[in-house]
Amino acid sequence: MSDQAKQIASGAGFIAALDQSGGSTPKALGLYGVDASAYGTEEEMFAEVQKMRERIIMSPDFNNKKVIGAILFERTMDEQINGKPVAHYLWEDTGVVPFLKIDKGLEDESEGVQLMKPMPDLGALLTKAKNAGIFGTKERSVVKSANLAGIAKIVAQQFEVAQAVISAGLIPIIEPEVDINAADKAAAEDMLRDMLMTAVASLPKGQQVMLKVTIPEKAGQYDALADHPAVMRVVALSGGYSTDDATARLSQNTKMIASFSRALTEGLQRDMTDAAFDSALGANIDKIYKASV
Repeated sequence: MSDQAKQIASGAGFIAALDQSGGSTPKALGLYGVDASAYGTEEEMFAEVQKMRERIIMSPDFNNKKVIGAILFERTMDEQINGKPVAHYLWEDTGVVPFLKIDKGLEDESEGVQLMKPMPDLGALLTKAKNAGIFGTKERSVVKSANLAGIAKIVAQQFEVAQAVISAGLIPIIEPEVDINAADKAAAEDMLRDMLMTAVASLPKGQQVMLKVTIPEKAGQYDALADHPAVMRVVALSGGYSTDDATARLSQNTKMIASFSRALTEGLQRDMTDAAFDSALGANIDKIYKASV
């Protein structure tokens, strides 16, 4: 097992989600104190978010003592920090394992779920990611209600994409998010757990995936999956829960670690001094780390 695989499989800490895409970037920038009036084009918007991500990655507490991995947006993978491609900087300078978000967004809701949009250039993207030093991928779909047929379609699609990822020599993070506002969230999670277990059990010997799931209603919901030899790690998304709520819920699930986005950047502002920024980020990292271990 490679050093990166060992760190992800058993390292103490969490996976930072730095993969806001075109749709979620304006909101992330707004929370960071960058109003839409500060950029006119999409290129200018992504330049602003790249500055934010660089500031996070270069902060002294962003290292593998507490952050074992980081999920990047494709544009971030194409950027450089201190003259190095971002994925190389992450691993070589901070000891953090790089992942890449590969999905192209969500289809409209049907049968209580939102499937992933088609990925016509997936093969080329996976080759590019492997060559860029990326360890694994992340692909998100959403469960809106406890609809057996819909959840079955999500799991089938996720594992089909996972096979392409594995064939490219990367580790897939399968992310079937269950909407925290679903009226029948617990029932949806029961269906999802059972279908994921069936899919994981049918993987060819030696293949491994990771799972990224919403913090469940029932503590220990995904423990059997976390223990399965075909599952490298189970990570949790906060899904809109406040940081305090998300960390409290996560601490009840001892076999899951965090992969939070908003909680990581909560309270960070562009106009902060570097010292204030590093202090606030360090406090967020510490809080998420403690909930994960």
